[in-house]
Amino acid sequence: MKALVLTAPSEFNYDLEFPEPTAAAGEVLVKIAACGICGSDIHGMDGRSGRRQMPIVMGHEAAGEIIALGEGVSGWNLGDRVTFDSTEYCGECDECKAGFVNLCPNRRVLGVSPGEYRRHGCFAEKIALPTRILYRIPDALSYEKAAFAEPVSIALHAVNLADGIEVGEAFAHKHDENCAHGCEHEAADDEEGEEEPNGGTAVVVGAGLIGLLVIQALKARGWEKVIAVDLDDSRLELARKLGAEETFNAKQEGLAMHIRQLCGGDGADASFEVVGAGAPLDLAIRSVRKGGQVVLIGNLQPNTPFPLQEVVTRQLTIKGSCSCAGEYPEAIRRIQDGSIQVEPLLSAVVPLSEGAGWFKRLHDNKEGLLKVVLQPA
Repeated sequence: MKALVLTAPSEFNYDLEFPEPTAAAGEVLVKIAACGICGSDIHGMDGRSGRRQMPIVMGHEAAGEIIALGEGVSGWNLGDRVTFDSTEYCGECDECKAGFVNLCPNRRVLGVSPGEYRRHGCFAEKIALPTRILYRIPDALSYEKAAFAEPVSIALHAVNLADGIEVGEAFAHKHDENCAHGCEHEAADDEEGEEEPNGGTAVVVGAGLIGLLVIQALKARGWEKVIAVDLDDSRLELARKLGAEETFNAKQEGLAMHIRQLCGGDGADASFEVVGAGAPLDLAIRSVRKGGQVVLIGNLQPNTPFPLQEVVTRQLTIKGSCSCAGEYPEAIRRIQDGSIQVEPLLSAVVPLSEGAGWFKRLHDNKEGLLKVVLQPA
């Protein structure tokens, strides 16, 4: 089959004869229709992260069609349109049974090879997947939009944590064992009983793709005011269009104190750091009120300076937000109904064969690109 293989730091081979996967027991074979290039793929392709050890087929933000069923599979049919969790969790450990699938000690991330495992991903024509990570997508939802379910779920998970919700709706309720993720009656039940948590004021530090999704997730959940911070004024303009009431360039002097004053003198109720670097983390911490919370999503640098006394003396709560845990049904629903818009974030849809060139363009970061989706077919 065709696959885009990372063969050396920042070097790709468009392989026309990559080995085809087969569906084992409890698995399905999915024909990939669309797969987005994630920021973690860009940061990992040069080898410095240690999580893309070559050779590896990257890609984990995807959607497609079931084309084969493994032994024992029920509740799924050939032709079903699906997206899926980027993490293969075991489903048997204590964490999985409690719904914390993102914390599964046996997890493997699609398109990642950190050393202890190598799990080829979705920049390929086909992939075999366990049914437990699948979610149905509506016929009216394009594969390109459905590929956003993974990053939207990450944003919703972070907002869930700020709202005091640790597990998303896919794992928050007991379902019929024969009911596959995303079935019609489940969605209807969730919509009927859904209540939007109402937050206060939030600061989002970093208006890249995930940050822009966090802004929208906050507004969709009823947070009253969102303040966005970034170094790129064009991103800040888009942040305003997507719901941010106030935007500031991170270069502005005395920004943390200005944000505090804007929020009544003491600071925002919560902040979301969506970069993963020292300066944005410092701003996120200094922008919140006493007793406020800081949700950390960015994961760029392994270590950063930390304003310890600011956290201790203002009794702040720091929460790390790892991937997602059951937010896919809500993500799919919000993409479909437009309460979270993904069209403004979609920069290009291109053939998989052109992937290497688009990786370089994203890495060079000279065009303001956000999400590029590759199509294997």
